[in-house]
Amino acid sequence: MADVLPAAPAAGDALLVVDVQNDFLPGGSLAVPAGDAVLTPLNRALERFAGRGLPVFASRDWHPADHCSFRAQGGPWPPHCVAGTAGAEFAAALRLPAGTAVISKATTAARDAYSAFDGTDLHARLQALGVRRLVVGGLATDYCVQASVNDALALGYAVVVLRDGVAAVDVNPGDGERALAAMQQRGAVVAASEDLGP
Repeated sequence: MADVLPAAPAAGDALLVVDVQNDFLPGGSLAVPAGDAVLTPLNRALERFAGRGLPVFASRDWHPADHCSFRAQGGPWPPHCVAGTAGAEFAAALRLPAGTAVISKATTAARDAYSAFDGTDLHARLQALGVRRLVVGGLATDYCVQASVNDALALGYAVVVLRDGVAAVDVNPGDGERALAAMQQRGAVVAASEDLGP
């Protein structure tokens, strides 16, 4: 089923934009190479969902300054997306519509969370809205996008991943492509933002 073009957004659909924050963009403290390339495709998807009055969610890392994922605390990453800092803000060029629901994750020092569902009320909010299918894009393919998609599939949502709306860290070359393949294998549809229709 992974090669089937997705239907245009309709009732029962929601868009999830994962962690498109300044620290993950070129110039940020944990920049995803070419991370800013996702902005145009994501804005296309945002326009389609907003134009149809469909729900939009945007997740964000919202870390305390002593978060366990930071190297000073023994974690793998440099400090990034510290709550309230410019680095934690959504990219200025990301056109989030009014009414976008913001999901903050990894908000306590002792616990990390890659998935937008991990330790948040995202699932409950989607259920309350009757959402059955999630369209997902954002950063990074091989970390927070993949974790969010895996959780969404495990929770029973149909998932469309926007191939042009994600970008990978690629700590190991090819991590991003392997992540997309793994998501497809689990049942996600991988498609271009243009495949969502006019």
